[in-house]
Amino acid sequence: MIETRVHGSVEAGFEAVQEAFTANFERHADKGAACCVYAGGRKVVDLWGGTYTPDTLQMVMSSTKGVVAVAAHLLAQEGKLDFDAPVTRYWPEFAAEGKQEVPVRWLFSHRAGLPAVDRPLSLEDVLAWDPVVDALAAQKPLWEPNAGHGYHVGTYGWLAGELIRRVSGLTVGEFVAEHIARPLGLELWIGLPEAEEEQVAPMIPPPPAPAGAAVDIFTARMLDPTTLLHRAFVNPPLPASVFNERAFHAAEIPAANGITNARSLARMYAACIGEVDGVRLLDPETLEQATRVQSAGEDLVLGYETRYATGFQLSFPFRPMAGEGSFGHYGMGGSVGFAHPGRELAFAYVMNQMLPSGGVDPRTKDLVEAVLSSL
Repeated sequence: MIETRVHGSVEAGFEAVQEAFTANFERHADKGAACCVYAGGRKVVDLWGGTYTPDTLQMVMSSTKGVVAVAAHLLAQEGKLDFDAPVTRYWPEFAAEGKQEVPVRWLFSHRAGLPAVDRPLSLEDVLAWDPVVDALAAQKPLWEPNAGHGYHVGTYGWLAGELIRRVSGLTVGEFVAEHIARPLGLELWIGLPEAEEEQVAPMIPPPPAPAGAAVDIFTARMLDPTTLLHRAFVNPPLPASVFNERAFHAAEIPAANGITNARSLARMYAACIGEVDGVRLLDPETLEQATRVQSAGEDLVLGYETRYATGFQLSFPFRPMAGEGSFGHYGMGGSVGFAHPGRELAFAYVMNQMLPSGGVDPRTKDLVEAVLSSL
């Protein structure tokens, strides 16, 4: 291993990744960031820079959804969760408003028509869990389930997390700690212990668009009160400032508040596609089923093309990962963790400087291209 100009190490042959990582601070105004890559089950890149130290933790926004997907597929692998069973088998209250036949699979592939709720919710409700779950159980679908797909921006976490709780008897944060983080020695939490709080880097909102610049499609839809994306963001209202508050980090908000580092996120995905230090999370049959396309085409919430497996994002134009065959999840602002089984590749990037979400993030695009050129 050789020392990098930033901090950390890269294996010989992966110097292009170090160069791309360093360039992100110069070209794309990264403040603090980390990148980790596994190839063939071996860690080949482990970099951090800017305001980050080796111990920095970061909230990774919707990259958390991929962690939740792994948890659900572990339960399926154990025969405890059937993705084709009706949700009501595990969660009887979900039957309200004609949802009694909705299968688990539609919740995880963004086909249930529940990207937002009508019942007014507060930040206190979000932190408490049950009020949001109860509102979702009572909610009438906003489109006919399975008639299309639309990103369940925040509700995915409560829907998936409540199923995990009903099936396992553990909260999603407890399940992740016991069945994912502990076996692999990960620094990964949904519901951060207070002892770890001082290691968390604050999220920095995206810079304002230059005067006269076109607003990206994500922001435009989020600001348009007629869109489902707007409805998803205004109830409950979550100002950006809350992302840096202890109460938000301590709660379990499994669509958004996973806290980890690139080292742990990449290691988790590496253990999904192969053995890492004697541990493999998903067996080959589970992995094949977990990464089949479930939803593809124009997204009813986001307004552009998206592709989803059962809980995971698949490669699509705004979220390319390493191309066809990749699965994982991006987070709003720029973080990402994913794997590509065919390339025996696992990749993670986390950062505190958010960029707009309505397009391809140039930082991860350059990093992934550097990784692929090095394989």
